[in-house]
Amino acid sequence: MGDDLAALARRMIPLIDLTSLNDDDDEKRIARLCAAATTPFGAVAAVCIYGRFVAAARQRLEGGAVRIASVANFPAGTATVAQTVEEVRRLIADGADEVDVVIPYARFLSGEDGPVRDLLVACRDACGSATTLKAILETGAYGEDRARISAAAELAISAGANFIKTSTGKIAVGATPLAAGCILEAIRRGGAPVGFKASGGIRDAAQAGAYLALAGRIMGPHWARPRTFRFGVSRLLDDLVARLKAV
Repeated sequence: MGDDLAALARRMIPLIDLTSLNDDDDEKRIARLCAAATTPFGAVAAVCIYGRFVAAARQRLEGGAVRIASVANFPAGTATVAQTVEEVRRLIADGADEVDVVIPYARFLSGEDGPVRDLLVACRDACGSATTLKAILETGAYGEDRARISAAAELAISAGANFIKTSTGKIAVGATPLAAGCILEAIRRGGAPVGFKASGGIRDAAQAGAYLALAGRIMGPHWARPRTFRFGVSRLLDDLVARLKAV
């Protein structure tokens, strides 16, 4: 690996939300995930796990730099506002620093904006100022409808989301450059300090680098930092660490 690629790999590691959202996750797997979150080349931004593991992860990661993220209204986005808010509050009580909430995207795609706003405003209130709220748009369900992706991102920004995230990783299409571009442009137009998270199908440095380059073109070369840019991934970290060990 050349010096430029090694520098890129080191830049990517602190941007990772190291994720395990599998139906068969257990305490042992989450313990391994927490241990892997700190590498010889630096720590990831966060681990992203199901709510039932948050309290145990909090004990393992207490006092360190790695944040704990969990998911709500996941993955279908069909829970009520009250159910989602209860879930968000429970996650925070258990020690989550960040909550990734799936918007009711099926209703949005049928023409209903209100349910998205109502859910995110309520979740924003439940999170308060200390907890990061990420709105998952599930852009793979929108096809290549740039206008709808942009509108969903703008709605989430106006409702108070701190990050706009592409995908759950649970449907056939995850993050795409088209969706990422629409979201980043919406963030740029809005002018608020809102971040972007690419999630779903990003497995290696080449794929990740394309999203970083896209963010650089739209938002500026120094915009992508842990507070503004994340990768939601499970395999990327292994690829980056292997490349850096080979230097």
